[in-house]
Amino acid sequence: MLKKIKFAQIRQGMHVHELCASWMSSPFWQKSFLIDSQVTIDKIKNAGIREAWIDTAKGCDVLQDAPEPVYVQDIKPEVAVPEVAPVEERRPYSEIESVSMDAEMGRAAKIVGKSKGAVFSMFSEARMGKAIEADQAMPLVEEIANSVMRNPGALIGLARLKTADDYTYMHSVAVCALMIALSRQLGLSDDETREAGLAGLLHDIGKMAVPSEILNKPGRLTDEEFVSVKEHPSAGHAMLLESKGVGQIALDVCLHHHEKMDGSGYPKGLKGEEISLYAKMGAVCDVYDAITSNRPYKSGWCPAESLKKMSEWSRGHFDEVVFQAFVRSIGIYPVGTLVKLQSGRLGVVVEQQIGRSLLLPKVRAFFSTKSLAYISPVLLDLAGPGFQDKIVSREDASTWGLKDIDRYWLGENVGPT
Repeated sequence: MLKKIKFAQIRQGMHVHELCASWMSSPFWQKSFLIDSQVTIDKIKNAGIREAWIDTAKGCDVLQDAPEPVYVQDIKPEVAVPEVAPVEERRPYSEIESVSMDAEMGRAAKIVGKSKGAVFSMFSEARMGKAIEADQAMPLVEEIANSVMRNPGALIGLARLKTADDYTYMHSVAVCALMIALSRQLGLSDDETREAGLAGLLHDIGKMAVPSEILNKPGRLTDEEFVSVKEHPSAGHAMLLESKGVGQIALDVCLHHHEKMDGSGYPKGLKGEEISLYAKMGAVCDVYDAITSNRPYKSGWCPAESLKKMSEWSRGHFDEVVFQAFVRSIGIYPVGTLVKLQSGRLGVVVEQQIGRSLLLPKVRAFFSTKSLAYISPVLLDLAGPGFQDKIVSREDASTWGLKDIDRYWLGENVGPT
């Protein structure tokens, strides 16, 4: 039986079916869970959650002298349990209005912070042999998708600023967001986009079967260690087969995101059209985030430099149509790219402009190459009417002795997560 109860009635041993709160305000990544300690109760209290649905068939009921529950609902075997209506109604992605980078940055930062904890918990459970429940991960995918629809540069840019310590978890969040942005560019349906996002979130779940000392090794892997790492797609596929609600798209991307168009990939050595569209998408998104991120053994490449390198590999590694769509989805000069302008100023790309040339993003200029000095940062709309300045090259920050250039696109109120 499901009961909707007040926080004062919550006690250890109860099985929470769903908290009466939005996903963003919940301190747990799971929708349903067992209250196994006072720590769990304290988390619910600290989150300000006043009511919850419990399932008395799976855990303790309210105490006899506790206040009466707000609502009681019997569960009959032949009748499905009605889902509690979500706080935020799912809307067609085409109806989500685009917003500026500044308007989305705060929300995106909260989603990224929440996502890191959610994926850590999910992957930790997978490492302990517990099955993943896809329906419990979908609220996370939906939040990421909504942010990408509003402004893809915000969340994708923030997810790139991962540390070596949280790389495995934040990489999954980043690939989820990149898969969603690419799906939109390819014109996939909303349901296909959600499934592609879930596939991105779960594509590296098999790394939980790789020993941590190998996964986080700062130096070059031995041949034996590399063989262990190469087993993660098959290990992840086996994990997802045991999980609940994981569809074919997520299974396919998990197993085949390291396949290459020329057949030199793994684990099956598929080539060309033997590789599905979604696995081709996963390959592009996985590599892009990997090479733009700081790792234990190397610093990440500039976003634009990464696209250049990938274009050089694209014939043998990536599907050309998918790769070109990916470039359109994040821009020739992705958010965070250091560029030199015709005026001699250096600036960081702040925002792509949907419907306008990929060569004309918004740039925040902050350095003069003529005087070799910092200048007052100024936001430039290269696509603005009558604006004459333009990008002449991408630049390497180290060449100019520049450090921490990400602060110029992050905005005043948002720092790295």
